[in-house]
Amino acid sequence: MKKQPERPVLITNAARSPGDQLRSRKIRYVSMMGLRSLCLIVGAILISVKPPLLPVWLIMCAAGMVLLPWMAVLIANDRPPKSQANPAAPQPRPQRVLEQESAEDLKARTIDVEP
Repeated sequence: MKKQPERPVLITNAARSPGDQLRSRKIRYVSMMGLRSLCLIVGAILISVKPPLLPVWLIMCAAGMVLLPWMAVLIANDRPPKSQANPAAPQPRPQRVLEQESAEDLKARTIDVEP
């Protein structure tokens, strides 16, 4: 007897729903803001402990507190990439160049309706 797979098999190449996309973007944003808060807390602890190379550690924490919000907004507002299966616009086909025909060839091809 075959064991059934845990997840159903996808039969379409449909994109994720807008609700799912929004949820994943919110999770990324909140996790990056949590990391920013962690940088603030670590910076405060480092000031009270005064470890060696304190200015280097504080600069790293300050850079994290400044750069993380900017990166979080960029990542949270980014949409998922389009798949190669469904391109956004159809690719232009190369056009065929028509050759010039002589007057005799055109006359020979012309169909006369009157006898």
